[in-house]
Amino acid sequence: MQLAQKIIIADDHPLFRAALKQAVSQAVPGVQMIEADSLAAVQEAVDQHSDADLILLDIHMPGTNGFSGLIFLRGQSPGIPVVVVSGSEQTHVMQRAMDYGASGFIPKSAPLETISEAIVTVLEGEEWLPQELSDQPVDVSEEDHKFALALASLTPQQFRVLTMLTEGLLNKQIAYELNVSEATIKAHVTAILRKLGVHSRTQAVIAAQRLGVEPPRTEMQ
Repeated sequence: MQLAQKIIIADDHPLFRAALKQAVSQAVPGVQMIEADSLAAVQEAVDQHSDADLILLDIHMPGTNGFSGLIFLRGQSPGIPVVVVSGSEQTHVMQRAMDYGASGFIPKSAPLETISEAIVTVLEGEEWLPQELSDQPVDVSEEDHKFALALASLTPQQFRVLTMLTEGLLNKQIAYELNVSEATIKAHVTAILRKLGVHSRTQAVIAAQRLGVEPPRTEMQ
């Protein structure tokens, strides 16, 4: 019996998407692969393929702010496991990804055979981490955990607005980008502040930035 029918591959680097496709083909021959190069594209892929078996997610993509994309996807589609695939390979980054709901963390430096092994492990219903990390405890503050739960409660449009707030855009700029009225954006901002338990957009941005992850040098160029 085949482990999976559909896997979403989310990474904004075409060369690495190609590498992931090769690893997926080795792990699950014949599986359908859907590619996405931004968080918006991942959301669209999930909307169109709600029966997907797995999402392979880079946390450094347009539309994401560190773990925010992971947290949002877990909140919107809890039935689809997410494996983070990232060049940010520090121990604390891997630990936080797991605490925020990832089913695994695959370093981009891992060989194709290891990536394939990780994919199979997660599709079989287990978690996967590099061997050196699998026995280490996760330590995320209660405050960050509560914020993650609140972030997961945002609607897709509210999440887009929050992302644009963290990028420094004004309400009228966000309204233009999303092709809605400025009044609609103000309403979204009010709802976002309420859900996140903060009193100003500045506080919301600061809270969201705590989820940030420093991009690896190869992804900053």
